[in-house]
Amino acid sequence: MYAKLECPIMATMAMISDKWKVLIICKLKKGTLRFNELRRELKGVTQRVLTHQLRELEADGLVNRTIYAEVPPRVEYTLTPLGTTLIPVLDHLEKWAQEHADELMAARAKVVAAASGCSDKEAVKVAEAVGEAS
Repeated sequence: MYAKLECPIMATMAMISDKWKVLIICKLKKGTLRFNELRRELKGVTQRVLTHQLRELEADGLVNRTIYAEVPPRVEYTLTPLGTTLIPVLDHLEKWAQEHADELMAARAKVVAAASGCSDKEAVKVAEAVGEAS
C-alpha cells in the first residue's frame, strides 16, 4: 500500500493518518492494553473500525498483538520498539498543537466567518470569541 509512496514522510503520514491510529498509539504508550480496554479509552470507535486500525498498525510493525490460548481468548496490544519511536514525535506534535491552539482556531474562525459573508471586524470578533472559549 505504501510502496508506491517514494517520499518517506508521505509514506509515514499515510501509515498513521487514519482517524484513530495516532490515538491508539498514544493510548498504548502507557503500556499493554486488551482490546476492550483500548475500546473504552477511545470513546466513539466501533469494534469493527478498531479491529481494522489495529490490524493495519500490526501489519506496519507499529503494534504487537499477543493472543493467549484461554477461554475466553485474551488478546493484548503493545507498541513494538518501532512503534515506540513515534512517541517523541507525537509528543512534540501535541505540544505544538497546544501552544498554537488559539492561533489555529482564530485562523479557522476567520476563514469560516469570511466564507459566511461576515465583515473583517465581525470575523475578528468571532476569532477572538473562539480563542477565549478554548
